[in-house]
Amino acid sequence: MFLLKILVVLVILIAVLCIIAAFAPKKYVITREITINKPAENVYEYLRFLNHHREFNQWLKYDPNTKIELKGNADGQEGAILSFESKHEKCGKGEFENVRLIKNKQIDFKIRFMAPYVFTADGTLFVNAANENQTNLVWKYQGGKDWPMNIILLFVNMDKIIGADIESTMRNIKTNTEKL
Repeated sequence: MFLLKILVVLVILIAVLCIIAAFAPKKYVITREITINKPAENVYEYLRFLNHHREFNQWLKYDPNTKIELKGNADGQEGAILSFESKHEKCGKGEFENVRLIKNKQIDFKIRFMAPYVFTADGTLFVNAANENQTNLVWKYQGGKDWPMNIILLFVNMDKIIGADIESTMRNIKTNTEKL
């Protein structure tokens, strides 16, 4: 009888969690922006080449010994992939791919993490000309979890986890592009 009660409680608990997950958000979006004192063309040309990531990407800066390999299509083109592998927990192992490039305007990318966590996220770098000598760079990063794992998003603040690293990356981009 005691085991039956435990089983009923577990079934009810699982049912409640599944119902909560049905109404929990499945996606998250993180957005950051910065003004760069360079024309949009210069910023776009710098960002579309994945080999520049070591210079500005905060996650790759955590471990200077990160193994980086460029594969897929030619660097700076759609389908170019930067593969990375590090022992640092914030970097891990994964790939960053240029998915779509709109000349001097936008870079759509996909990040695939294989370790220490397995997930995929999409992002866009919007390169907006503020005037002929300034660019407003907007980083939009989005990911999520499918039901019922989306319940995790109720307890995990992705903005708090990676927002500061995105901001550092944006500052690094600003510093590097303004030196060009």
